[in-house]
Amino acid sequence: MSGEAHPKAKATAQNLEQCKLPHLKVTSVDLLKAPVVTTNHIHSFYINNLSFTSASRSCFCFVLLPRFPSIINPQNSIFLSFFLSLWVLQQEKRNIMTIGEEEIQEEEDKEEGPPFEVESEITTKPRRIALFVEPSPFAYVSGYKNRFQNFIKYLREMGDEVMVVTTHEGVPEEFHGAKLVGSRSFPFPWYHQVPLSLALSPRIINEVKEFKPDIIHASSPGIMVFGALVIAKMLSVPIVMSYHTHVPVYIPRYTYSWLVQPMWLVIKFLHQAADLTLVPSAAIAKDLEQYKVAAANTIRLWNKGVDSDSFHPKFHSHEMRIRLSNGEPDRPLIVHVGRIGVEKNLDFLKSVMEKIPHARIAFIGDGPYRAELEKLFEGMAAVFTGMLQGEELSEAYASGDIFLMPSESETLGQVVLEAMSSGLPVVGARAGGVPDIIPPEQEGKTGYLFTPGDLDDCLNKLVPLLEDTELREKVGQAARVETEKYDWRAATRVIRNQQYNAAIWFWRKKRAELLKPLYWLAKCFLPTDDHTTCPKITTTHHVGGGSNA
Repeated sequence: MSGEAHPKAKATAQNLEQCKLPHLKVTSVDLLKAPVVTTNHIHSFYINNLSFTSASRSCFCFVLLPRFPSIINPQNSIFLSFFLSLWVLQQEKRNIMTIGEEEIQEEEDKEEGPPFEVESEITTKPRRIALFVEPSPFAYVSGYKNRFQNFIKYLREMGDEVMVVTTHEGVPEEFHGAKLVGSRSFPFPWYHQVPLSLALSPRIINEVKEFKPDIIHASSPGIMVFGALVIAKMLSVPIVMSYHTHVPVYIPRYTYSWLVQPMWLVIKFLHQAADLTLVPSAAIAKDLEQYKVAAANTIRLWNKGVDSDSFHPKFHSHEMRIRLSNGEPDRPLIVHVGRIGVEKNLDFLKSVMEKIPHARIAFIGDGPYRAELEKLFEGMAAVFTGMLQGEELSEAYASGDIFLMPSESETLGQVVLEAMSSGLPVVGARAGGVPDIIPPEQEGKTGYLFTPGDLDDCLNKLVPLLEDTELREKVGQAARVETEKYDWRAATRVIRNQQYNAAIWFWRKKRAELLKPLYWLAKCFLPTDDHTTCPKITTTHHVGGGSNA
């Protein structure tokens, strides 16, 4: 802190001392010498020890000095001065040196997070959790289907009451004792297989209100997340949003590229309104931080998991292999499982298969691009099974030789985990969330990654596995051992006991900050038994069973 005080700071100090505001008297002014240049070009000067006295009360104050003449003058009302002071009350008595705009943003991103004991606290009291999931995790086949089904299962096992609001198609009558609420849906215009719903009808609002949730957790992005946000604000409960579909990457493939930036603005609006954001991989967290979707300390990882009992090498089936290979089980068999959409980059696999004519490929799954992909592979050694579920799906994984994943838009790549758990070596694009599953130190041990779109790089990783049975088995066994570490129960426990605690802490912190001006005004201007000082506001954030406790 060096140099002369800014001229406007001096002028304002003089103005303050000349102010004859009703009931107020300036007793001391100690301006810091260094100005802070903010992004809206307002010169802000922190007052280290500015105190007003009124009926023996004293309060710290903050003064704004715009580029136009000072707003502080004898004609200002008491309320203008006081609200300016309260606007940045949390900066009370903080010495801040001159920093540039980028450094200011950097400081804002490093906001205070929950104390360690809050996130490490094990919550034993049952919670009431309302999940808003779109599309339905019971009917729509996608990467997050198993994630949410296992999440619901283990929340119930841990004693929590769970309500699931989702699109009405295929909602079962019962699922692990959770309360299930179907909301009337409509098809997504560019992807008719995806049902959407706002979930904001009076019936659903009343259902959620009667459920009295401690926390609301909504999948994002989508339409239903808006309804979840409105209901959370109406009921005054914390809201967590988990990000599962990287829509900005999909947009250029389905519609107009100019919609990408508006989509980021929508995502930013949603997640800045949330109390916590969960992401399935570090790569997606990095993308959200890069676009400033939410403060870095409110973006948390939803740990990966896989059902290692359902996806296991023991499900290898000769009959399924005959089916997948169209009666040629002795030929090397490449498997791909997942939704068949244009965003999955499946066209790339035609170029791959043209270079290895001795191998076969089986596509397990369905989607809007299936008919076009079948035409593209017409006359080639390819089989399209359509949707498989349950034991058939387990057999399909375990009966292949290699799992090939060309998609560059996966938020995680749940099918990669399922393939590895089934004992298959994976060759995948080094993009999206897949490198979270096969990190650099594991490449060549539990799987292989290739540069997206690079045919030669892909073949260099794929061909040795096709030609060397021993190598295939070695990598497949190592992949199986690796995925045994990923337990859905443990992942659910982290969300319940740590991430939800953090969300409640952030929610209470926001609420306390919103109420600060009213609290101070009440203490400073309304009659009280204690007429000595305006008490310093400190906020204690308790995290117990939930927000309604």
